Amino acid sequence: MNNYTKFVKNNIIITSKYLFYISNIFLIIFYLYPGSIFGCFIYNDCGIQPQLTKDFASNTISSNHVYVFAFISLLGFIAYSKKTQFLKVVIYLFLISIILELTHLVIPERGFETKDVAGNILGVIVSLTIFFIFKVRSKI
Repeated sequence: MNNYTKFVKNNIIITSKYLFYISNIFLIIFYLYPGSIFGCFIYNDCGIQPQLTKDFASNTISSNHVYVFAFISLLGFIAYSKKTQFLKVVIYLFLISIILELTHLVIPERGFETKDVAGNILGVIVSLTIFFIFKVRSKI
């Protein structure tokens, strides 16, 4: 690996870390806000959550949650792809996907939904699968 390749790889990792941190901050803000921030801006109604696509598996898995957690997870896996840090990020993402949804039990105007938890976890799993496929293909 030449110096330019190392430089580019380091820049990708550094950028991924910053995007991962920023995304996590926004995720926590959006999750803990009593209502829908997007609904407030788009519909002038904080009680309506915009839906990107129909939910998956006969309405049992939230598509919005899959997309968000797949994006954030992929950033985390790229940023912390070294073996010592990777497992910690995987555990963190699974825990935060459950804990943030559990906070909806106590936040006004929010409600805990198992389809949201399923979407969060599926997003992490999809991202983990994509990451491993690319990692294996790059070694071939």
